[in-house]
Amino acid sequence: MTFLRIIKIITLFEFIKALFIAIKEIFKTKKTINYPFEKGKIGPRARGEHALRRYPNGEERCIACKLCEAVCPAQAITIESEQREDGSRKPTRYDIDMLKCIYCGLCEESCPVDAIVQGPNFEFATETREELYYNKEKLLDNGDRWEKILASNIKADRPYR
Repeated sequence: MTFLRIIKIITLFEFIKALFIAIKEIFKTKKTINYPFEKGKIGPRARGEHALRRYPNGEERCIACKLCEAVCPAQAITIESEQREDGSRKPTRYDIDMLKCIYCGLCEESCPVDAIVQGPNFEFATETREELYYNKEKLLDNGDRWEKILASNIKADRPYR
């Protein structure tokens, strides 16, 4: 046998093998979903829209330690705080410029009280740029809206922290 004949036989064998794989895949269940109408499952570590969480008694979790502001590589977070009567600090201003944010997740990893988290919503397109400047009220509203999902995601991710 010549070398070219051996190559042709190998190529024909590979073609037949690929044909059988394609025929086998035709009869398997489909993996695609009709996206706008069907949504797939989102993992607990998914990084979506930011949210500030509250304690069960309604008090906000943020202690204004400013670790998230310090660790943010895009410098998208701005925090101003004041001291309360009991000596603790609370933020008076907590802003995130979502246009700068690179969704790295360092802010939520650095937070000692799980105050800032990235929620399950990744569909937050807007018509104006101003809507992507999040203030404290918008972040707290996001946290209130998704608290059950956020708490379950943090619980599911706890063994890996």
